[in-house]
Amino acid sequence: MITSDTLRRFADVVGKKGVIPEGPDQEPYLHEWRDLWHGKTPMVLRPSTTGQVAAIMALASQTRTAIVPQSGNTGLVGGQIPDPDGSQLLLSLDRMTRVLEVDAKDFSITVEAGATLKSVQKAAAAEDRLFPLSLASEGSCRIGGNLASNAGGLNVLAYGNARDLCLGLEVVLPDGRVLNTLRKLRKDNTGYDLRNIFIGSEGTLGVITAAVLKLFSMPRRHDTAFIAVPSPQAAVELLSQFRQQANSALVAFEIIPELAIEFVTRHMAAARPLATPSHWYVLAEFADAAPNAMQSALERALERGLISDAAVAQTETQRLAFWSVREKLSDSQKFEGGSIKHDISVPISRIPAFISEAMAAVNTFMPGCRFMCFGHLGDGNLHFNVSQPPGMDKQHYLARWPEMSAIVQGIVVENGGSISAEHGIGQLKRNDMGKIKSPVELEVMRGLKNHFDPHGIMNPGKLLPA
Repeated sequence: MITSDTLRRFADVVGKKGVIPEGPDQEPYLHEWRDLWHGKTPMVLRPSTTGQVAAIMALASQTRTAIVPQSGNTGLVGGQIPDPDGSQLLLSLDRMTRVLEVDAKDFSITVEAGATLKSVQKAAAAEDRLFPLSLASEGSCRIGGNLASNAGGLNVLAYGNARDLCLGLEVVLPDGRVLNTLRKLRKDNTGYDLRNIFIGSEGTLGVITAAVLKLFSMPRRHDTAFIAVPSPQAAVELLSQFRQQANSALVAFEIIPELAIEFVTRHMAAARPLATPSHWYVLAEFADAAPNAMQSALERALERGLISDAAVAQTETQRLAFWSVREKLSDSQKFEGGSIKHDISVPISRIPAFISEAMAAVNTFMPGCRFMCFGHLGDGNLHFNVSQPPGMDKQHYLARWPEMSAIVQGIVVENGGSISAEHGIGQLKRNDMGKIKSPVELEVMRGLKNHFDPHGIMNPGKLLPA
């Protein structure tokens, strides 16, 4: 356990305003959205500068104190939660929220890691620029966590994930040294790409304290449609057609099942986008496409039998209503009991086969379960969520999570996919890494971990298998 003298030394680094001692005020930091993990810590440290983070890590290295970095605490795999034994300190970046610079000419923005995603979007928009990373949790998730987990979201199809949107980082290493690569360069061919070592590392190699992010031109017009399709195969063919016709103007392409619409309209006070139910739907968006491009694309798809109905947003209010339905999908499942969730990716061409195979296998394992399979079809990322059979005890159902996930993950691997597309590994999937990583890959990853963190103090028990 951490001695009282060591705790006092950590508290002295950040001052009274930067410490939350053990007690009820810590609660928002110690459990996560799904309530699968609940941690304990003798102290939450809330530094306000990179210098304070560096001093914390130098002291942690000296005293061999384990540190768990946390940004907005919106992660879904337990990567930001300390162990329940109280042996780790939680380091929150929620006081480091400054937007340091918006450079409209260089199409870049420099921010501290504790800035919320929404605040970065707003700062960019104030300069008529777009920061395209978009997540349901954007009002509370923070840039440091977005980068540490390599977040994805709605616009990956057009703009890429968090890794693709980052130009430079400032990272405090486990020994307290500061690695500064806060550069705006789009091209820098001078050796190892140190920035990308830390993006997606989930706080196991260092603490991201600031970042330079890419900005884009602000779209002047969106064409958004909610579309009924008969099957995932039709959705994949529709995606191919849209990409051929609209090219880079296609910025989002989401697949949604009828069950999701039922859940959202039943529990979230949302209106059904299309009057006639369909087995599957697509929510697609063009940005700055040619006039009538969406209408033309839909007419062609109707002729080919790929769609049966569609509604094109006529106003910004209607467009936002369509997206509101999409954003409420995960929350709507809470009202239907337990939900076993899988954040997976497969090659787009394999999505129909994966859905068919996984639904059949899981239904055999758990008859009566309900499939909430939705997500970013445009980049091959599905949230294969399975709601409990009606009337089943929630905890009994959730206890079958490992068995069900083993079935789903096996089918993912058979289809050339990944068991984590955008949520990360954390605690939830660390012992599944051997299913998708070769021994050589794991050896290299452990080598990096040992190089940067020889004492094992950075977010122990996360990402790498035991």
